[in-house]
Amino acid sequence: MADISTNSAAGPRGPKPKKTFSRGNIFLYGTLIVVSMYYLLPLYVMIVTSLKGMPEIRMGNVFGPPMEITFEPWVKAWSEACTGINCDGLSRGFGNSVRILIPSILLSIAIASINGYALSNWKFKGSETFFTILIIGAFIPYQTMLYPIVIMLREIGLMGSIWGLVLVHTVFGMPILTLLFRNYFTSIPEELFKAARVDGAGFWQIYFQIMLPMALPIFVVAIILQVTGIWNDFLFGVIYTKPATYPMTVQLNNIVNSVQGVKEYNVNMAATLLTGLVPLIIYFASGKLFVRGIAAGAVKG
Repeated sequence: MADISTNSAAGPRGPKPKKTFSRGNIFLYGTLIVVSMYYLLPLYVMIVTSLKGMPEIRMGNVFGPPMEITFEPWVKAWSEACTGINCDGLSRGFGNSVRILIPSILLSIAIASINGYALSNWKFKGSETFFTILIIGAFIPYQTMLYPIVIMLREIGLMGSIWGLVLVHTVFGMPILTLLFRNYFTSIPEELFKAARVDGAGFWQIYFQIMLPMALPIFVVAIILQVTGIWNDFLFGVIYTKPATYPMTVQLNNIVNSVQGVKEYNVNMAATLLTGLVPLIIYFASGKLFVRGIAAGAVKG
């Protein structure tokens, strides 16, 4: 009884509970809210403008919600807006972008994952030098390589074609993706690899049966990075393709910068939102795995 009384008199132990509305929390959440509003305000303006008719837009109330919602600008942006001599909207560019995106992702991630696996687990003479040279490629400005690539694609007969652009995206995605996969595979316990070697497993058996099933988070990171970079690319698309194979971003530029007719801001905003939907959907659908992949080794040295 005496011990109980002594403990009661001493009061509760442990860390002091933090106040919900402390000065630090108010500053932190206030800053986050302000920054979020700064980035979300343009998106809000784009959405409400795309749902308004042109007479309402001419009234000048940019931030006001639409008095009468209309989806006509979205329909026109998708299938009727003129992108040069063609007036079939973004639909053709969407198909081209998908045809560019899928093989570019599959090729670049497949090759980079094998590179990263080999450089992390199967050391060979000169592997570090090879890796250093590969990483240097990630820091070479794209603009310095535009003309040499034009010559190369012309010589192999791929200039102006979708497969030429696929090759360009695959090559330029290789350095950073190889770094990501190498760092991730390095973070996997080495004992697992050694145990597989003792059991007689070879290069491809270890890759497909051990490394690949454990690498889902880093594959999601690589997919999100590649989808964002390839889908949003304008420079390579406008240089290495032709009007019939222009990706969606090039067609968006042609719609927004068109000098014919009346400037339809609602159509422009709808076209911009349509172009950005694919990366946003993929990110929100796999955001948790993206964070896991980054935390599990994507930024480790």
